Amino acid sequence: MAVETKEYRAEAKFQRVSPQKARLVLELIRGRGVQEALETAAFTKKRIAPVIHKLLISAVDNAKYVAGEQGVDLDVDNLYVKQALANDGPRMKRIRPAPMGRAYRYQRRLTHIVLSVAERDGGKHLVTKAEEPVEAAKPAAKKAAAKNPVAKKPAKKPAARKPVGATKKKASK
Repeated sequence: MAVETKEYRAEAKFQRVSPQKARLVLELIRGRGVQEALETAAFTKKRIAPVIHKLLISAVDNAKYVAGEQGVDLDVDNLYVKQALANDGPRMKRIRPAPMGRAYRYQRRLTHIVLSVAERDGGKHLVTKAEEPVEAAKPAAKKAAAKNPVAKKPAKKPAARKPVGATKKKASK
C-alpha cells in the first residue's frame, strides 16, 4: 500500500557553470529539510550557491501555489529536497590564442539544474524498534547450540625434524 507523495519542481536552465561545480553545492542540500537547505545554500562560498538558493525558494513557492490550486493540505515545514540534479547543457566552443600563431580550443560548459521538493511522511519510517522480544531470543540460542553437537578436535602437530649436522660425526684426521 504505497502512498504517492506529490513532488514540486523548479528548473534553472543554461546556467554558466560546469555541472561538476554545481553538483558540489547540490550534494550539500540533497535530502535535507527545506529550511536547512536554504541556510546551507545561503552560506556556501561557491558562485552557483545564490542561484541554487533562489531556485530552492522558487520550488517552495511552486509547492505553495500548486497545493493552493488543487486544494491540498501542505505543511511547508515538512518539505525536504527530494531530488537535486545538475545535467549537462550545450557547450560553447571557444578559441584561446597559443604560442607561434596557433590556437587552442576549449569548451565553456552550461548546466541545467533541477530541484524537486516533496513532503516528508509523518515520521513513520524514521522510528525503528531497538528492543527485541525476550522469548524470541531464547529459541535462537537453542538452535545455535543444536547445530554444533560435535566439537572439533585440535589438529596434531607434525614431528620436529632433527638438525642435519647433529646426526653425522666429524671425521678425525
